[in-house]
Amino acid sequence: MQNYLLWTIGLALIGVAVYGNSYYAMEPLLYRVIGVLIVLVLSLLVIIRTVQGKEALALILDSRKEIRRVVWPTRTETTQTTLIVIAAITFMGLVLWGLDSFFGWIIANILG
Repeated sequence: MQNYLLWTIGLALIGVAVYGNSYYAMEPLLYRVIGVLIVLVLSLLVIIRTVQGKEALALILDSRKEIRRVVWPTRTETTQTTLIVIAAITFMGLVLWGLDSFFGWIIANILG
């Protein structure tokens, strides 16, 4: 029951942030952004107290650990891969343009 109550409070706070932003539309943007951020942080603090919130937080922290283990490509590998992709896209574009022109020419000859 406590889990549902926390979710209700968290979602209600998000609703308050959205409604407050539109209700105070005539106020300066900076004040509205600060207000929305404060309410959203409070909402996240409430939602993190739920079972699903704790699991989501654990997943985010584990993801950060996993990102550190990734072997990122070097600048040379990235450049070569980018050039290969550009060449493949250019080639396929020319092939499709040629097919379109050819079929257009055939249809124009058939229809007169």
